Amino acid sequence: MTQGSAVNQNLDRLGDEKDIGKEPNPTITAKKNYSAVKYGTDKGTLKFGSIHKKGDVTSGVMLDTPDGRHQFSLDIDGQRRGWTTSTSPGNFSLVAGEDNTEPQDTIFINAVNGNIDICATNGKIRLQATDIELIAVGEGGSKGHIKCTATETFSVYETKKIILDSKSLTKITSTGSINIAANTMMKIYGSLIKAVTDASAVKNSKTNGQNDVRKNNVVASSSAGD
Repeated sequence: MTQGSAVNQNLDRLGDEKDIGKEPNPTITAKKNYSAVKYGTDKGTLKFGSIHKKGDVTSGVMLDTPDGRHQFSLDIDGQRRGWTTSTSPGNFSLVAGEDNTEPQDTIFINAVNGNIDICATNGKIRLQATDIELIAVGEGGSKGHIKCTATETFSVYETKKIILDSKSLTKITSTGSINIAANTMMKIYGSLIKAVTDASAVKNSKTNGQNDVRKNNVVASSSAGD
């Protein structure tokens, strides 16, 4: 038998609260398992039904090393029911597709429900490929968005073409300066072109420029879809 000892964070192993105290040897502090099996040496172990150190989760299968930070676990109950966890104090490498061709989908990651988080706490995230596609698919105004946020600079360098093509609105705003320069030729076309300066704040124009002045002087708080 293996038994943990720490306080459990998810006490679902006892079933309904009305059943607490009616089972033989009830406990609310740790998991219990009477059929755990362990194989291994001083270099590594393979465990079935092992209970994690905190006593809160049972691992169906655990591959372990002498360094507790280096392990692979398939958990089956508690707050990590159905979790697959791999931890490494060093690098984690995944290589596949040596025998595949370019059009094939070699590595597939699918979160059926929920998010996919990729975080480099103290480093960079790099994406490199012959082509990179970002596709957001969603219905309604609350889904189908791609959002990029940078606390300092968002830069696009060394590209031959930049194409922005929208169906209903293209908006470029800044609380500071916007510089537009073309070393060969600049084309500006619109079925109607309206230019407004801050002078309209003092004296309104025939096209009601004061309304544009009011809107664009609060550009920082306006939403991207306005």
